[in-house]
Amino acid sequence: MATDNAFKQALQNRQRQIGLWVSMANPYTAEMCAACGFDWLLIDGEHSPNDLTAILGQLQAVAPYPSHAVVRPPIGETWMIKQLLDMGATNLLIPMVETADQARELVQAVRYPPHGVRGVGARLARVSQFGAQPDYLQKANDRICLLVQIESQQALDNLDEIAAVEGIDGIFIGPSDLSASMGFLGQPGHPEVQAAIADAVKRLAAAGKPSGILSLDEEESRRHVEMGITFVAVGGDIAILTDGARALAKRFK
Repeated sequence: MATDNAFKQALQNRQRQIGLWVSMANPYTAEMCAACGFDWLLIDGEHSPNDLTAILGQLQAVAPYPSHAVVRPPIGETWMIKQLLDMGATNLLIPMVETADQARELVQAVRYPPHGVRGVGARLARVSQFGAQPDYLQKANDRICLLVQIESQQALDNLDEIAAVEGIDGIFIGPSDLSASMGFLGQPGHPEVQAAIADAVKRLAAAGKPSGILSLDEEESRRHVEMGITFVAVGGDIAILTDGARALAKRFK
């Protein structure tokens, strides 16, 4: 389906999108990352100290750049999704999705009636340029890109059913929580975890659904690219800063 969301269109066309995790909860650092040439930036509200105002500032900072902002809320609640969409978060990544029923509820949350339950208030919101886009309501459902994150054994067991839900635009695999769920806490590189990830990627490809993943290890990220994963986050702002700072301190101490 055609859409004016270039990130969503790229996923539909299976064009690889290379991204960066943005966790510093600061518009200035988000803008620095936006100027670096990544296809997409994940503004993290789950494991970072981001509230709505902080996320808004980062969306505004990233907007002038080619990088596409993807927002991850702490949880997939309908009221929270409504606020994020109205402030202009066109691409969402919802964590901890474990069943097809959850996925269907999320599709409802991002769509206006009669196809969903999203509250209608765009005339007063940034997403419609405060009413300057008179056709926003007509385009919104097709414009929004909804990604869901599977990160448990239960989610893996239900992967085929989740992937079959109409309105889910991509499925992101969360290695850290998945490894914990499988009994390998802190070991996302464990062979059993990696085998489960590889199997999930194959199943998603067979279902015609774009897959995504994050790694802070460059070599592992290259393997993810070689596996055919569509949207790959290859690092994070905090890891880049702390790794660089620690290496510099070590060289002088």
